[in-house]
Amino acid sequence: MTLATPTRTKQDEEQRGALVERIFYGGIAVLEMLSIYVGDRLGLYRTLADGGPLTASKLAQSAGIDERYAREWLEQQAVAGVLEVETESADGAKRTYRLAPGHAAALLNGDSVNYLLPITWAIPGLAAMLPALLTAYRRGGGVPYSDYGPEFRNSIAFLNRPMFLNQLGSQWLPAMPDVDRRLRADPPARVADVGCGTGWSSIAIAKAYPMARVDGFDLDEPSIASARENAAQAGIGDRLKFEARDAAAGGRAGTYDLVTAFETIHDMSDPVSVLSAMRALVAPGGAVLIADEKVAEAFTAPGDELERFMYGWSILHCLPVGRVHPPALGTGTVIGPEILRRYASQAGFSGVEILPIEHDFWRFYRLLQ
Repeated sequence: MTLATPTRTKQDEEQRGALVERIFYGGIAVLEMLSIYVGDRLGLYRTLADGGPLTASKLAQSAGIDERYAREWLEQQAVAGVLEVETESADGAKRTYRLAPGHAAALLNGDSVNYLLPITWAIPGLAAMLPALLTAYRRGGGVPYSDYGPEFRNSIAFLNRPMFLNQLGSQWLPAMPDVDRRLRADPPARVADVGCGTGWSSIAIAKAYPMARVDGFDLDEPSIASARENAAQAGIGDRLKFEARDAAAGGRAGTYDLVTAFETIHDMSDPVSVLSAMRALVAPGGAVLIADEKVAEAFTAPGDELERFMYGWSILHCLPVGRVHPPALGTGTVIGPEILRRYASQAGFSGVEILPIEHDFWRFYRLLQ
């Protein structure tokens, strides 16, 4: 029998203490994320931003909520450092609060690349799917994307929307100068946006390149319905069309100057078939662009914050979604360059070029015919 040494015992105690502390702080983080969700859904941040420093009574009156709940939420938000106390008072009813000026972009400005509040919208969908996830873990199989609900769908859409509108036409596509020139030239270029979701990537391409004709494809019909509404509000006109269809369906081969897929290949049950379809869609001399997660090139444990973020999404959403339709490759969120290269090779591409685009979350690949 091997006895624990004093050194090993001390290491065990340190590890235990570190994990206990981490679980505790993680619990705080979850509670505060949910409190931000409450503030957003009840319009409390917008009320504070528009109305200036407010007491609990004024916030309740302006936002149409109960005063006692307003007071507790304000105090919690101030304790958490999301709000600031403008007027101090021992009497909680007289204390006034304001939204910290530097927090407005993250909480209220849907056009800002710092707008991260939509992460909180995903939480109800993830929580609701836990029973189905446990079943999938026990039996195999997956959980359909549509089951996560509209708030989850909107969470993804509005997290990515600012990047598309601010960066796609000004940074990402210009990283391929030949593609950028073609999209600006006559006759009008044609673009296929595969897995377009609620359409913001397609809309961004159409807005950045006024001569281009863009077709967005996605299998999720509610996403396509939202995409059409978004396009109508954007005023793109008939240069942009959305279809609930499989990109691999016939009739479009060799007709597109650019074929794109943004943060969607890793969610697909059969990504090789999708890449093969994308290769078939592109015209001679055209280009295929894939953007997917900027994960580490090799597994390392423990990982950094970004790797933890990606694996968290993978075990709760991306892997289950990608295992719905057998036979599924089960890629998951953590799709590194070697995995993408392997899929591209199996799909018939001759090579993969990683584009020199700086981005915190995504890596950009040009697939070579």
